[in-house]
Amino acid sequence: GEAIQTLKDVRIIIFDKTGTVTKGKPEVTDVIAVNGFDRATVLTAAAAAERGSEHPLGRAIVERAQAEGLALADPREFQAIRGRGIVASVNGNRVLVGSRRLMEEHGLDPAPLEETLRQLEEEAKTAMLVALDGQLAGVIAVADTLKEDSVAAIQELRRMGLETAMITGDNRRTAQAIARRVGIDHVLAEVLPDGKVAEVQKLQERFGLVAFVGDGINDAPALTQANVGIAIGTGTDIAIEASDVTLVRGELTGVVEAINLSRATFRKIKQNLFWAFFYNVVMIPLAVIGWMHPVLAEVAMATSSVTVVTNANTLRRVDIRPGYLK
Repeated sequence: GEAIQTLKDVRIIIFDKTGTVTKGKPEVTDVIAVNGFDRATVLTAAAAAERGSEHPLGRAIVERAQAEGLALADPREFQAIRGRGIVASVNGNRVLVGSRRLMEEHGLDPAPLEETLRQLEEEAKTAMLVALDGQLAGVIAVADTLKEDSVAAIQELRRMGLETAMITGDNRRTAQAIARRVGIDHVLAEVLPDGKVAEVQKLQERFGLVAFVGDGINDAPALTQANVGIAIGTGTDIAIEASDVTLVRGELTGVVEAINLSRATFRKIKQNLFWAFFYNVVMIPLAVIGWMHPVLAEVAMATSSVTVVTNANTLRRVDIRPGYLK
């Protein structure tokens, strides 16, 4: 009940990217080898190292290598570095897969591949550097498909007068490319999982009431911090438990419908208050001064109750679907 009451006054909707704006099923799109390494070596090394990872991007690399029939060894000394990438030993070779920052922290200069990274990121792809035994070996790019209704739902929210924002751990160039595709107003990029709450707080200070839409374990604190937390029903149980509203179908159209329902509900409440006060304010004074028989005043009060209940029942016939589905 409180969530429905608050939704009508929300000023900005924040969307987590992976699994919310996108389907959360990334696929490898490019494997680029450099410095004398071949494509198969780069993909095999990266996939073998990523076998120890639970990250969707890591799983995408492993799935691509398996689909191509590459033999993958088990990684040793596996280490996942939050917001940067992974480090592992594969067949005695030291493998790094991750961001520019990860490479720099291990003494490697990613500058020679900057133009390649820029081109991939401007295509809304997440580009990961691969290094073998202290030498840059290549780049692997992964892209996540937008949900079918993401563009239409976000355009509808903007038409309704709401601001939209997207929060992601991706680099700014990739995040901005995705935001341009769907029409999102504000981009919060390179945000680590434990930094989402702080970003939500900043937007609360700037805009007021905020709704957050997410699906993952690391979204739970942000869902709790937001004035209204909206979980994708196809996401994790922790996110669903932390939210105020759950979208069973997992479609962003549900966000539009929830806000429309909130606004329609409170329009009915205002209408019912008007009718309840109208009958009583007009009829009771007339009965008190003797201009109307008290029985008629009682009938008027009963009529006001019937009017309110009947008007409330019409809420079931209100079409809360967004304009693009009508």
